[in-house]
Amino acid sequence: MEMPAKSYVRTDDSGAIRVGETRVMLDSVVYPFQRGDSAEAIRSQYPSLTLEEVYGAIAYYLGHRDEVDDYLKRQEAIWEDLRTQSQANPAPVVQRLRAIKASREVEPRP
Repeated sequence: MEMPAKSYVRTDDSGAIRVGETRVMLDSVVYPFQRGDSAEAIRSQYPSLTLEEVYGAIAYYLGHRDEVDDYLKRQEAIWEDLRTQSQANPAPVVQRLRAIKASREVEPRP
């Protein structure tokens, strides 16, 4: 009896690689793994993942290292673009918080 192969990662509509059927991105497993975190430690940070899924994502990374490294570089570029846009055009709430912080830094303390 042949068992169907399990897929531990999938690419969503936006092009992000997710672990299993969760919203957890592969990045969230790979970066801690590269730092030396154990699968159990990674699992404890993401309750929606099973230990099997964490090991499956790690195995996928190890089997597709060049492709995943290219993906991670693309993801880093996307995040950097978003950071730049966010700094150039902060949300109104961020503008208000910055104004409050600036006014507190200027006012003398009693």
